[in-house]
Amino acid sequence: MTDAPWWRGAVIYQIYPRSFLDTNGDGVGDLPGIIQRLDYVASLGVDAIWVAPFFRSPMADFGYDIADYRDVDPLFGTLADFDRLLAKAHSLGLKVMIDQVLSHTSDQHVWFKESRENRHNPKADWYVWADAKADGSPPNNWLSIFGGSAWQWEPRRGQYYLHNFLASQPDVNFHNPDARAAVLDNVRFWLDKGVDGLRLDAINFCFHDKQLRDNPPKPKEKRVGRGFSPDNPYAFQYHHYNNTQPENLDFLRELRTLLDHYPNAVSLGEISSEDSLATMAEYTRDHRLHMGYSFELLSSDFSATYIRDTVEQLEAQVSEGWPCWAISNHDVERVLTRWGNGNASPRLANLLTAMLCSLRGSVCVYQGEELGLTEAEVPFESLRDPYGITFWPNFKGRDGCRTPMPWDDSTFAGFSKVAPWLPIDEAHKKLAVAHQETDPDSVLHGFRHFMQWRATQPALRRGAIRFLDTPEPLLAFVRSDAEDQVLAVFNLSKQPQSLALPGFEVKRPLSGHGLQQGVLQNGKLVLPGHGVLFAMLATVMQPSKA
Repeated sequence: MTDAPWWRGAVIYQIYPRSFLDTNGDGVGDLPGIIQRLDYVASLGVDAIWVAPFFRSPMADFGYDIADYRDVDPLFGTLADFDRLLAKAHSLGLKVMIDQVLSHTSDQHVWFKESRENRHNPKADWYVWADAKADGSPPNNWLSIFGGSAWQWEPRRGQYYLHNFLASQPDVNFHNPDARAAVLDNVRFWLDKGVDGLRLDAINFCFHDKQLRDNPPKPKEKRVGRGFSPDNPYAFQYHHYNNTQPENLDFLRELRTLLDHYPNAVSLGEISSEDSLATMAEYTRDHRLHMGYSFELLSSDFSATYIRDTVEQLEAQVSEGWPCWAISNHDVERVLTRWGNGNASPRLANLLTAMLCSLRGSVCVYQGEELGLTEAEVPFESLRDPYGITFWPNFKGRDGCRTPMPWDDSTFAGFSKVAPWLPIDEAHKKLAVAHQETDPDSVLHGFRHFMQWRATQPALRRGAIRFLDTPEPLLAFVRSDAEDQVLAVFNLSKQPQSLALPGFEVKRPLSGHGLQQGVLQNGKLVLPGHGVLFAMLATVMQPSKA
């Protein structure tokens, strides 16, 4: 256990800089704000922070459209501020991971400005360009996730360029070796600074099909997509050709070879493909990525069966790779709203943290989960997300999970001294850090309590996992290492549940985790609503259904 890499079983706290803390009074969070609150983050008992993009950008997609990969946008501070952030985090024992958006740039990047001028300049082939069809229409039927064609006309070249996201986010041509090398040089810049890891945005989008073949249509009954608007035509296709190409596997090995020069640095890939679990397994074997995560547990399905099936599917395919799980992030509705079904109680919030952090793998926790924040209500006139504006009202976009952190109950929640870039949800002020710090029964203290306890349980951090057959709404599995076998049972409903356990030899229930603990009575487990049982086992057999 002591020789395992730091990231195996780590809890990674995602910080969305725009919404963490504003220190210069412009209504937008910044790097000095993160520095100011790092002691708070360290107090949560997490292992690392992941900082969403803070690079120079026109902010069309709020930092995921990068114009300069090697500089900090003045909105967030300076390179010196980042160096101070890195130093302070390390002094607190926190690792630092940063976003790297490799598949596309901003249209304001100097590479693209040169590439778009004509067909013969040194960077003419650094982006994905294609001629129009004879009738002037785009080269094929590929669609943008943000709506409409994935092709944008450029009159200076008399060609279309590819953008899988916004039209202002042109795709880099990874088939060009010079472009690939330049991308890796940008990554090396931050590794040389001492970052501990990279969260790789949309990493399966780096390559496209050279033949530009049309994507085939998808039957209506299969048009499901996590995070898609219900009327987004992107879900109408199988995306066989605009992403997840076989050439990407060799690039991932190139990237891993670079990372090998920084022995403690880790790569975490965000993967969204037609079969994301299979792609996760493929991308984390044979010396590619260290870890992968997908949107499977960011769905609306909150059932024991779905969670078990998702994890077991990955476990059946993954070999030397390592999963990373998340139930909230900056792209999806907050989990207490998505899975709470109107019951966003503190007990449910703590159950979800415990369930997530007991799965085999590492964990990404999104800022505000430790407070039990729900999805904020953002009126249309206050929306900033281009995705939400395009697909309103059927899909409200991502602003509701991106509103500022509530530090206190003042006018602007202690986030800023002026009106912030997104409005403060009044309900969030009641969940502010200042309030929860003084309440020993708060979600915040429950989060800390569980993280401290988890750190003492090696089997939960790095052990194997085996699920047990239990009826809904009970989720049960055993985490085991060479020393211990830990039974974990979660009641996903607010109603009490019972389960017969005649086949288990329970050494002892495990206490100290701070959650509502079930009790064992005459071979039967009785769990309160949103209750749990952690127990040390002597033997493991299947329970019988109560």
